[in-house]
Amino acid sequence: MPITQTSASTRQARNRRRALFASVFGTAIEWYDYALYGAAASVVIGPLFFSGAGEQAASIAAFATFAVGFVARPLGGVLIGHLGDRVGRRPAMLLSVILMGIATVGIGLLPTASTWGVWSVGLLVLLRLIQGFGAGAELTGAMTLVAEYVEPRKRGLYTSLVLSTPPLGIALATVCFFLVSLAGDDALLGWAWRIPFLISALLFIVAIYIRNKLEETPDYAAAMASARASGQQAKLPIVQVFSGHWRRVVLGFLAITGHNAVNYILAVFALSLMVSSGMERSQALLAVTLGSLVSVVLTPAGGWLADRFGAPKVLAAGNIAGLLLAFPIFSMISTGEFAYGFLGIAAGYALVIPCTSGAQGAFLTELFPVSVRFSGIAIARELNGAIVAGLSPLIAAALLQAGDGSIALPAGYLALCCLSSALAIFIGTRANSRTLY
Repeated sequence: MPITQTSASTRQARNRRRALFASVFGTAIEWYDYALYGAAASVVIGPLFFSGAGEQAASIAAFATFAVGFVARPLGGVLIGHLGDRVGRRPAMLLSVILMGIATVGIGLLPTASTWGVWSVGLLVLLRLIQGFGAGAELTGAMTLVAEYVEPRKRGLYTSLVLSTPPLGIALATVCFFLVSLAGDDALLGWAWRIPFLISALLFIVAIYIRNKLEETPDYAAAMASARASGQQAKLPIVQVFSGHWRRVVLGFLAITGHNAVNYILAVFALSLMVSSGMERSQALLAVTLGSLVSVVLTPAGGWLADRFGAPKVLAAGNIAGLLLAFPIFSMISTGEFAYGFLGIAAGYALVIPCTSGAQGAFLTELFPVSVRFSGIAIARELNGAIVAGLSPLIAAALLQAGDGSIALPAGYLALCCLSSALAIFIGTRANSRTLY
């Protein structure tokens, strides 16, 4: 008996490490892809695919194609989330990474408008939709997988390790674009921009191999066994979410609004703003790269704080910091100076994102029961992704243009997003404290 218990414990520990590695690696790739396209939208997509529209219109059109990817994310979250709740976490996460790989490599091979005209734009939008569909369940699946392998009192720390990798993916993407930008504008716009997209093919092969080795989580296996024994497995997870847990979906949606607005404005729109303010393109990419790396190191601290003080408090604190820093951040990144631009990016990634990322995993995974956890989190996150994350760079660009270059409107938008999250967390968790936490 002791030998059997030791063997089971060893196997569980091995599976937990494998799940953590698979989740971290896959999440890094997801955000590498999205930040890669975000960087491309900021510096090359406009000239390559919308050059006839004029510089300002081309920039807005490029950000619009970035937003298109988020339109498909809720649908991908619902369908792949359903697969994750009904069939298993493993097949859902395999499908997610395969779709993202096909789309990302496809973008790297796509002819530009000078070759295929409007057809290239149509295929670009299609590939972004496929990429968004696959990514719609990626981070949700990673958080769910890790949360179901660790004890509840450590969910904040372990899920924060997964959530610390988006800035790493952003950093990798911007490093790639920084390196290829050193070849010069002619080479960058000619062939070099394709290299970061094509490199991802190797990463996806590794990710598929790792995820194919995963086993189902103990929590999921126990929940499915219980559902089969009680005959409660007939209702679709999506139906269960909206019939019995819609308030939690609303709370989850609002709770991460500030996080998504800050993250995507720093990772995507800030590049465009710094370049248009007079900063060299390579310097702007370097500022985002170095600034985002700060969050990779500090996000686990946010997860530790969530375990110690409670995820809602830490998540709210991060949004309050975003509210207070919105105008200072925009002021610094709009100077055109590298030092100020880096400080503005680093401020967001050091004082806001560690709290909102570090506490997000524990907050969302504890919001929904195991039987609908994948679907519930995916719906809340990806609806927010489509409305807030995907549109924030576009909204910020439009507000900057509407204000004749003044940062007041886009900074006010960022502050409003953070305020709405802080209020939702405060009101929602107080109203539901007996059933949620």
